Amino acid sequence: MNDKKGQHVVPNGSKWSVRRAGAVRASATYDTQTEAIERARQLAKNESTELYIHGRDGRIRERSSYGRDTFPPKG
Repeated sequence: MNDKKGQHVVPNGSKWSVRRAGAVRASATYDTQTEAIERARQLAKNESTELYIHGRDGRIRERSSYGRDTFPPKG
């Protein structure tokens, strides 16, 4: 079982932070959500985990998985 945590892009005042699931402190804070998403996506890919993008209201608005998919989509 994969016990690695996902990366979350969360609002932080007027800025955006990247935070590992379960972490108290942000690993990085950026001026724009786009910058935070780019960094969080790199981390999620490197760690083969999930990426959760939250909106200004704090709710998850987008989720991407970079783990090893047992059932990859057929295309």
